[in-house]
Amino acid sequence: MLLDAASLYFRAFYGVPMTVVSPDGRPVNAVRGFLDMTARLVVAHRPSHLVACWDDDWRPAFRTDAVPSYKAHRQSTDGGEEVPDELGPQVPVLVDVLAACGIARVGAPGYEADDVIGTLATRADRDVDVVTGDRDLFQLVDDARGVRVLYTARGGIGDLDLVDEGAVAAKYGVPGKAYADFAVLRGDPSDGLPGVKGVGEKTAAALITAFGDLAGIRAAAARTTVPKAPLTASVLKKLHEASAYLDVAPAVVEVVTDIDMPDVGGELPARPADPDALTALAEQHGLQTSVRRLGAALEWPGFTA
Repeated sequence: MLLDAASLYFRAFYGVPMTVVSPDGRPVNAVRGFLDMTARLVVAHRPSHLVACWDDDWRPAFRTDAVPSYKAHRQSTDGGEEVPDELGPQVPVLVDVLAACGIARVGAPGYEADDVIGTLATRADRDVDVVTGDRDLFQLVDDARGVRVLYTARGGIGDLDLVDEGAVAAKYGVPGKAYADFAVLRGDPSDGLPGVKGVGEKTAAALITAFGDLAGIRAAAARTTVPKAPLTASVLKKLHEASAYLDVAPAVVEVVTDIDMPDVGGELPARPADPDALTALAEQHGLQTSVRRLGAALEWPGFTA
């Protein structure tokens, strides 16, 4: 099980009341929510391995060089990611708690968590569940290899959408392997990706169905002399006008699956890696209940929910 960590702790921050605070009054709602969600995921799905995948670089240069608008609307004045004041200080606490628990937390310099997930999912010699609220990771689903997404966007952690190749085809009308090309055409305002102006989901799906992938679509557009659906005159014009964007956008949308990074164990810890540190962190931040739940989910000796 690969956790898109930022996706989950942002979700926890907005889903758990701000009244959840440490003994000294500081918000810990994101930490509590993340730990509780992790416990529920472990109980519900019983993974053999668990990795919290981290954004070491939330806006990598290779993506912003290609499309400067990529996530630009989320930048703070200092160039970092804009994060609510109450959330920022909670992230280091979560890092410390995960370390004390012995839960693997993995990032890679110059890459987003999506790329870490893509690399670990590609390397895996077993079925993989990716837990995220990010549709971009739908491009990783692979029924033959047992890679699927547990999508959090609709409801709580107990009401996840299971996304496999059939779910992608049913929702968007394209195979899972074509989702990245579909996203390039459609665009994604939440990531600052413009897409091809005037090409929505239906047209994008029709083009991929007809020509297989983005390369096939562009090749057909280059040689078409008599417009015919789905390459109507209007669509041809839009594709030609977006040519510069289409040259570079795939490098932004496609998840990297071959980062040069060390092997990751990720086995579920049989007991806390640092029990004393975990006890101290739980007491300092008022996390005793969530730590007990997580320990019970991991079947640690002496831990009950």
